[in-house]
Amino acid sequence: MGTSQTAVRTREEQIAQLQGEIKALARERNAVILAHNYERAEVQDVADYVGDSLGLSREAAKTSADVIVFCGVHFMAETAAVLSPHKTVLLPDLAAGCSLASMIDAEQLRAWKAEYPGAVVVSYVNTTAEVKAESDYCCTSGNAVEVVNSIPADTEILFCPDMFLGAHVKRLSGRDNIRIWMGECHVHAGIDPEDIRLQRSLHPQAEFLIHPECGCSTSVLEAMSAGDVDPEGVQILSTEGMIKRPALSDADEFIVATEVGILHRLRRENPGKRFFAANERASCAYMKVTTLPKVKRALERLEHRITVPRAIADRARLAIERMVAIGGQHPMSAVPSPSSDPGE
Repeated sequence: MGTSQTAVRTREEQIAQLQGEIKALARERNAVILAHNYERAEVQDVADYVGDSLGLSREAAKTSADVIVFCGVHFMAETAAVLSPHKTVLLPDLAAGCSLASMIDAEQLRAWKAEYPGAVVVSYVNTTAEVKAESDYCCTSGNAVEVVNSIPADTEILFCPDMFLGAHVKRLSGRDNIRIWMGECHVHAGIDPEDIRLQRSLHPQAEFLIHPECGCSTSVLEAMSAGDVDPEGVQILSTEGMIKRPALSDADEFIVATEVGILHRLRRENPGKRFFAANERASCAYMKVTTLPKVKRALERLEHRITVPRAIADRARLAIERMVAIGGQHPMSAVPSPSSDPGE
């Protein structure tokens, strides 16, 4: 027992030492550290800001720091580079990709657009800068409905790349002229109705928080429509919506259907409440490649710098700015106090 406790203390001490060294390096470099909600707990704890990709990119644009260390995945660092072209944006590990963002590239989108001349392209923020540059609007999971509803009702829409979010938006907007790209996040797609049924049976009093990227979200909506699932216990929310929900709710327990990294922040910010993963295996390997030693090395060597060619950045920025101008957050399910931050 003593050896085990010593090992645990040693690991905690090592983490604390690394975090201290990283913070000192950040001060020397005039750097800000941003971490996504899905990152490792120790990486979240060393960050200046923790949030969703759009919120973090906004923080990056506001900060007076010269260097932005983006602990997330590649498309997020690209978005920060687009919004902060005069700052140095670093990604600690170039292996931090995204299965959803890789579902469509600029060439595929141009070919799709050619099939439907006159259609308006709405791309989820979880896309590459090149895809954003080929898009008319970006959107988040929190404001996708507002973005779609801001487009004339008789205009055809191409929605990419997430088919589950697209189906959700099509249902809520009531539009039948939305064509949806068949892409998915492999982590969210792996959360299925069986996981939900098991967790709800184990925690019958818990609220159920679900991200619209989840493969089970469509089936849950259908069950709600049929009366098989009590809608009072279901909240379909962006990641930031999930973070804010516990403070607004009288519930003491929550089942969370998204990547498991978010549980660390939920528990830290709501110590009196309990959170259960809809699927404990819903972990994104791309998010977890970023470690404290890699964050430290990024600051020491100023690597790996993420840049976006100006022509692409200018076009991508237009699509992002249109999204931000629409703002708002559609209450995907009953939320007492919707946020002005649309959320991812």
